[in-house]
Amino acid sequence: MKDVLVLGAGLVARPLVDYLVNKGFEVTVASRTVEKAERITRSSGGGNALRFDIEKDEGLSELVRGHRVAVSLLPYTCHHLVAEAAVTEGRHMVTTSYVSDVMRGFDERAREKGVILMNEMGLDPGIDHMEAQRVIDHVHERGGTVKEFISYCGGLPAPEANTNPWGYKFSWSPKGVVLASR
Repeated sequence: MKDVLVLGAGLVARPLVDYLVNKGFEVTVASRTVEKAERITRSSGGGNALRFDIEKDEGLSELVRGHRVAVSLLPYTCHHLVAEAAVTEGRHMVTTSYVSDVMRGFDERAREKGVILMNEMGLDPGIDHMEAQRVIDHVHERGGTVKEFISYCGGLPAPEANTNPWGYKFSWSPKGVVLASR
């Protein structure tokens, strides 16, 4: 089964769906705005779109159960709802957000059920963490010691798109970025 459920149809969803469809995955994009989900599946050349509002609709567990992996691109405040459904249904879950205390609370149950809850899989966080680990492992393999490691990463816009005081291009919730920086 190569079925992936993508919850959310914001700016991060399109590149993910494009990638998954190109790799032969069957993708369902669920969004409270079905038109956004339809635009994404249409532009990627595949996938199913459906309307689902995680804060209002029932049936999240059934939706998750029908897929091998659920990717939550929803606001981080909704991830725990998806995690609960994923653990209950024995399905894996991926998010791009930092691990909150609420998400950390699912760890033991997920491990007991053999469910992987993979957080921090975006560019920042995510790719930067994996690259940092690769560099640290490389140093250790050669007998070295890492005394300090600083990593800078983020959304670097083209100069013509650098239109905000932070010089940063948001592809997710600006509020989430600010809250994660605390």
